[in-house]
Amino acid sequence: MKFVGVTACPTGIAHSAMAAEALETAAKEKGHEIGIEVHGASGAEFVDRQTIRDADAIIIAADATVAERDRFEGKPIVEVRLREAIDKPGEVMERAEAAAEEGVGEAESGAAEASGGDDEAVPTDLGGSGWGAEVRRWLMTGVSYMIPFVVAGGILIALSFALGGAVAVTEVDVYEDFSVPAMIYEIGNTAFGMLVPILAGFIAYSMADRPGIAPGVVGGLIANEIEAGFLGGIAAGLMAGAILILLKKITLPGGFGRLMPILVYPLAGCLAVGTLMIVVVGEPIAGVTAGLESWLGGLQGTNAVLLGIILGAMMAFDMGGPVNKAAYAFAIAGLAGGAFGPMAAVMAAGMVPPLALALATAVRGRLFTPAEQ
Repeated sequence: MKFVGVTACPTGIAHSAMAAEALETAAKEKGHEIGIEVHGASGAEFVDRQTIRDADAIIIAADATVAERDRFEGKPIVEVRLREAIDKPGEVMERAEAAAEEGVGEAESGAAEASGGDDEAVPTDLGGSGWGAEVRRWLMTGVSYMIPFVVAGGILIALSFALGGAVAVTEVDVYEDFSVPAMIYEIGNTAFGMLVPILAGFIAYSMADRPGIAPGVVGGLIANEIEAGFLGGIAAGLMAGAILILLKKITLPGGFGRLMPILVYPLAGCLAVGTLMIVVVGEPIAGVTAGLESWLGGLQGTNAVLLGIILGAMMAFDMGGPVNKAAYAFAIAGLAGGAFGPMAAVMAAGMVPPLALALATAVRGRLFTPAEQ
């Protein structure tokens, strides 16, 4: 048989490629052909249309929104969580075979239907096509587009502190009193300032496609203005997506219908989300955010160590699963409020398992297969 595989994880660095390799190996073992497109940090190289036309079924292994899914319309689709493709690629291939034999419309399924054995790493209430899975996918899509701003902003700010001192670079107006450290800080701080708007915009995008971006970004900018932070960005993104989904249900005849995407969606979406953020939800969320930032800022001594231990244990618990992602999201929420300690703990602890595994394959290589090494 011939298949097309699509893999997509929120970060787009490791798990997408691991799932792709696992599916390719499983297909080869069963004598099938498979073309894989990996949706990673650098985007995706789509398989060509002819490969899709020739495919007997499509396998989508994703924890984030997959762009341009309409390319697969008319093909049987097997949809699973990314972790399932990594851990059980043979079972996924068997389901794809069955889907191809059953035909169109019979195949779409999720991790909720998968057999047990990996429940700790992939809880079924977060898999499949239920509301829990959808909300998680929306949030992780927003995080995936936000990560480049986290990386660029965070490293540039740290570099500016190293070159010019944390106090000096933050108190200098680079446009009035130019210096290289102050310039680097200004660039990094600008990138950091985009965390919440980008998060909100692409949560809305994952829910309502391109029309959701403008209302989501505007809601995120307002969240920044009222200091509602990361939580405000999530709220703005979800509201923007929901509003655009409702607007897209309105059908108008003729030319009026063609005006909807370019006029009504951005205008009504931005107005509605902005109003809700300013009048209804923004201030309460800002209060919660201020409380969280105050708590993080007040952590000293034993309390800071305890939080670091908890976050570190969560990061190493399931290697990219929901517990790991929860710790990472908490750390990003701290970054958005200027608390760098949680992210420092998360990044340091997150390095421990891969470094330990790398060391183990070097010291006790006989315990690992060549592929594992």
